[in-house]
Parts: sequence; C-alpha cells; structure tokens
Amino acid sequence: MALATAALAPLTLHRLRRFAPLLPALATVLLLAAPVATGDVSTSGKVTPADAASAVLVATAAVRLLRDRARPLTPAAAAVLGAPVVGFAAAAATSLDPGAGLAGFLRYVQVFVAVPAAVVLLLRDRRDFAVVAAAIVLLALVQGAIGTWQYATASGASYMGEDIRAVGTFGPSDVMGMATVVAYGLVIAVGYALVPPPPGAPRWLRPAAMCCAALLVVPLTVSFSRGTWIATAVACTAMILLAGRRQALRVLAALTAGAVVAVGGLGVGSQMISERAASITRVTDAPDPSVTDRYTLWTAALGMWREHPVTGVGLKRFPAERDGHAGLGLSSASDTAGAGQGFAREPLLSPHNMYLLTLSEQGLLGCTLLTGGWAAVLALGLRRLRTAPGRRVPGPGLVAAGLLLWQCVDFLYADIGGPSTVLTALLLGLAAWWALHPEDGGAR
Repeated sequence: MALATAALAPLTLHRLRRFAPLLPALATVLLLAAPVATGDVSTSGKVTPADAASAVLVATAAVRLLRDRARPLTPAAAAVLGAPVVGFAAAAATSLDPGAGLAGFLRYVQVFVAVPAAVVLLLRDRRDFAVVAAAIVLLALVQGAIGTWQYATASGASYMGEDIRAVGTFGPSDVMGMATVVAYGLVIAVGYALVPPPPGAPRWLRPAAMCCAALLVVPLTVSFSRGTWIATAVACTAMILLAGRRQALRVLAALTAGAVVAVGGLGVGSQMISERAASITRVTDAPDPSVTDRYTLWTAALGMWREHPVTGVGLKRFPAERDGHAGLGLSSASDTAGAGQGFAREPLLSPHNMYLLTLSEQGLLGCTLLTGGWAAVLALGLRRLRTAPGRRVPGPGLVAAGLLLWQCVDFLYADIGGPSTVLTALLLGLAAWWALHPEDGGAR
C-alpha cells in the first residue's frame, strides 16, 4: 500500500501542476452555481464571485504572458481579439455621460476582449478545452436540476400566474440565466456525443455526453425561454450536419421518431409549453405583451442609431435615451415574482437584442468591429474544422462552432447582463481558442 501511494503521488502532483493554470477558468464557471442576491450583477455596480474569478483569470494569463515572453498569437489573431476595443473607446469618449461610458468600457472590455483573450492564452491543447467544457456541463446539470425541481414543485419564477418557470439559482430577476447556462451545457454535450472519442479517451465519454444532453433537454424546456429554444435548435442542427452527412440522417431520423413518440404517443408536454412554442410564430397576430415591448425597444434602438450613426449614443446610455425614442405602447417594466422573491417590477433597460444594443450605443463603428470579430472567429473555426486531418471531426472544433453559432443566434433575442454574462465571455474564449490558436494541440 505504501509503495502504491508513493508511486501515485508523483502522478497526482503532475496532474495538479498540469491543470493549475485552468483553476481560475474552472472557478469562474463553478462559482455561477452559487445563489446571487437580487441586484448583485455587474450592471448595478456589484461584482459577483464569478466576476472576481474572471479577473484572476485575466491576471493569470497576463502574468504567464510576461513570464514566458512568448508570442502565442499571430498578429492577425491579436487584431481580431483586440479590434472591438476601438469601438468601445470611441463610444465611451463621445458619450454624454463620462461615468457611464467608463463603466461600460470596462465591462465590454472584460466580456468581449480580456476574458476571451485570457482563455486563448491559457488553454494549451484539446484536453484543456475538454476540462473547461466539462465544468460548463457540470454547472448546467446543477442549475438544470434545481430548475426542474422548481417546475415540478411549483417553486420557480412566476409564469402565467403559476410559480413554475425554471430559473435555477439566478432568480426571477434574471430569468434567462439558467436557460443560457443549460443551453451551453446541452450544446457541448451534443458536440461530444456526435463524434467518437479521441485515442486514449475513456470509452464512457460518448455515452455520458448523450445522457447529459438528454437530461438537459428537460430544464431547457421548462425555462419557457423561446430565444434559447431557437438558438439551441439551430446550433444543434448545424453540429449534426457538420458531423457528417450519413450520421446526420441517422441522428435526425432518431430525433424525429423520439419527438413523435414523446409528444404524440406519451403525451409529454404541458399546454403551457405548447402555447409558449406556438407563440414564436405569433408576431403580428395577437402577440403577448413581452413581444410588443421587444419590438418597441428595437424601434427605439434604431431611432438612437439614426441620430448618432457613427459612434452611437454612448455606452450604457440606452436606458437614458429609451423614453425619448420609444412609442407610448412600451411598458415601463416587467413583473417578476416567485423563486423566493416577492413581487417586483424590473425596468426594461435594454432592447433585448445585442446587435441593436451595440448599434444604438456604439454606432456603426463599434457594431462592425464587434460583430466582424465574431464572424471572423466563426469563419476561421469552420475552416479549421473542415480541414481537420484524417477526415476525423474533432470534438472541440464541433463544440466551438456550435457554441459561437448558438450565441450569435441568441443575441437576436438577448444581450449581455446578469451573472451569466461572464460565462458568455468564457464561451467566446473557447471559440476563439479553436479558431485562432496557432497550435493544434494534438488529437487529445
């Protein structure tokens, strides 16, 4: 026994040393499982534990960069990651509210530049990618389990007069938080389930990914989040097609048969879920108030951009400019309750569309630089995925493409805000690592 312990000790220490650089990234992910009190988000000036961990992540990457004195990125890759800073700075400098402009500049740099760049610098190979991805899946399973329990016991956020909406630990003031986390985990699980595990990987990896994907469908459904449903369907369909034509036919046929059996044969799915899904197509035919408010906010964002087409109205200036550009039909706030919180009115402080928020606050300059960077990362990632050696679709590449595509679609219905935003930054880093990192990292 003593000899075995002595033999295993160096191996354990070696593994600890190997994964030590990933600890800030893992802490950033797993700290999102901790409950956050109402209002404890970065938009209100408060820093969550996950935000603090992301700051350590950025500092760790900076120290490693200075210590190694290496150039881990090509000039083109550095330009793709750093170009949005120009738009952020221009919008902050021209803002009528310098304080809000500075706060917005720091937040945008954190989410879209600093944290993604730190992930690119710290990840060394596909094994590191898989470790961070597994942490996200674990977080999604924890949040999903809490959300499913909330739905089953009617202890969630209020929806249609009942406390059944799954929100996890994020609470009713951030109803998109749990849905976003669960969708990230589902996309990752589907990506690894679609490809055979690489040489040396455990055989149970693929079946485990399939089980995780199946489990996460439930909390995603009872989150009642139409935007995440659409984004997840688009991302998963794209990954299925990218994984191979023959496999795509088999998987799509199996999913169709499963859906018919579950919904038609077994009667799975409540009336509320069916009505929520059907409301996606009701844009002009008696839409619900949330849809009306959203289109009114979109119109207001476009009005701001027309008045300030180049640099926008300034970072974090949308709330101040909203009433001057929105129609009279806009609600001043949305009602929230349940999940341990009393009735409250949450003000509508953004257009719930990242592209329109960027266009209104940063103008055409900022919007082009930010979205152009995402398009470049997606294009480069897909090119690297399609040119993988041996015609073997790599799991990290498939996951990276699916995650970024999910985010680009979801940004049509959502924007940054709330504790889960730091996870969005980490996701962008994973996608950028696959697309921009010069080293392949082997087949691990």
